[in-house]
Amino acid sequence: MANKTLLVAQREYLENIRTKTFWIGILAFPVLIGISIGAGFVLNKLKETKSYAVIDLSDAKLGKKVELQARSGDLVALARLVAKAEGHPEIPEALLEQLGPALADLAADGAQEAPTVTPEQQERLFDSLMKLPADDFDSLTAQMKSLETMRSFRSRSLADLGVADLPPAEQRSRLGQMVKQNPEELFAYFVIGAKPTQSLADFEYVSNNFTDSSLREWYGNAATRVVQTLRIADAKIPPDVAARLREEVRFAPKKADETGATADVTAADKGKGFAPVAFVYLLWIAIFTAAQMLLTNTVEEKSNRIIEVLLSSVSPLQLMAGKIWGIGATGMTLTVSWALCGIGGLWIAEQLIPGADLSAFSSVKDPLYLTSFIVYFFFGYLLYAAILVGLGSVCNSLKEAQNLLQPVFILLIVPLVSMMFIMQEPNGIVAKVLSYIPLFTPFTMMNRAAGPPELYEYVITSVLLLVSVWFAFKAAGKVFRVGVLMTGNPPKLKEILAWLREK
Repeated sequence: MANKTLLVAQREYLENIRTKTFWIGILAFPVLIGISIGAGFVLNKLKETKSYAVIDLSDAKLGKKVELQARSGDLVALARLVAKAEGHPEIPEALLEQLGPALADLAADGAQEAPTVTPEQQERLFDSLMKLPADDFDSLTAQMKSLETMRSFRSRSLADLGVADLPPAEQRSRLGQMVKQNPEELFAYFVIGAKPTQSLADFEYVSNNFTDSSLREWYGNAATRVVQTLRIADAKIPPDVAARLREEVRFAPKKADETGATADVTAADKGKGFAPVAFVYLLWIAIFTAAQMLLTNTVEEKSNRIIEVLLSSVSPLQLMAGKIWGIGATGMTLTVSWALCGIGGLWIAEQLIPGADLSAFSSVKDPLYLTSFIVYFFFGYLLYAAILVGLGSVCNSLKEAQNLLQPVFILLIVPLVSMMFIMQEPNGIVAKVLSYIPLFTPFTMMNRAAGPPELYEYVITSVLLLVSVWFAFKAAGKVFRVGVLMTGNPPKLKEILAWLREK
């Protein structure tokens, strides 16, 4: 019996891995993951520069102060380059001649790795930048990678837009028309209210793009800091007192060991906390893919009458077991290939980005996670395979099989819905309850790996899962033995329950 089961398993396995589509499917998934990770980075670089204007109604004329605050990071980066950038490839010589005098007093600090840049120096450099011709400004921001916000957001003066001499109401109307008719030329405009120390009700942001809030948040954060400083000065609060009042409470994250000693939380520690979610998702895809492959294969062979030819040489139980083990080996090939792709991708990233901290992804190579993933895939697949092969044996077409698959699919949704909650409370009551429900055990225990669960939980849930697999195989065998040769209308639930009661 074992030899015939092995022959069926070998046939199922080789029939799948010999096809080009199987290997294309294996490679397609890691390629899609790589594209999804890299696409955000690439697309962010391809974002167009957003132009904006500012109508400043404030008595103190805060517009320039807000702009300086918003650009402070770029100004410091540029100032340091100017101070030590003789012949620097990122700054054209002609621009150095225009910008250099603005920070002549930094020349003495040029040998320093990061000379200090005072607010006054930032302001002089900002004024020089604003006087640059548009082409020179665009050339500078295009070449300098450190000028992130200057590449992302560009301020347009009211004079440049031809509305400087108009009354505020007319300015709003004209700028609104530009925003509506030509957003590439003017993406949005801000209105700084008249009395920022008293009310912010008349602060406005006008744009027709309701999904991209990056410009509004960036400029708003800078305006908040400027208005806070103005209100502190207006209230005559000493700067050192104001600094203490505004200081945020930040609890430094630490981890404790068995002795109670604490240490800093590293990127690798954080990665291990989130890694189970990725592994659970991959486990779900692997189990569902392999089990559905088994269901489809069984229904197709039954509808094509191939299964009748096979049953002339092997028993129904041998055929069922061979199919399960053969497609299980196919699924294992799938998961091992994905694991190798993940390890290979991490190695390539380390070579392409030398010095980058990729420790957050080190869990990809963690033997504990990889072993747990393979073990839980194996048992999870066997459990769901037994259920689906039994369902497939009573169906005469893929349409019937898809209808019967819906209840199983609903069960499989539970681990996906709960995985973020379980990641946050790996040893909570919900996680523990789901761990002892065999249909959810593989996913939940994998999800709790960062907890980690107690050793006795691994033992009990593993024994429970093994017993469940045994019962599932026994029940599936009874259904398969009768259902695989049935034709016509699918059996009713009462008939299937009668088959299960047979000895």
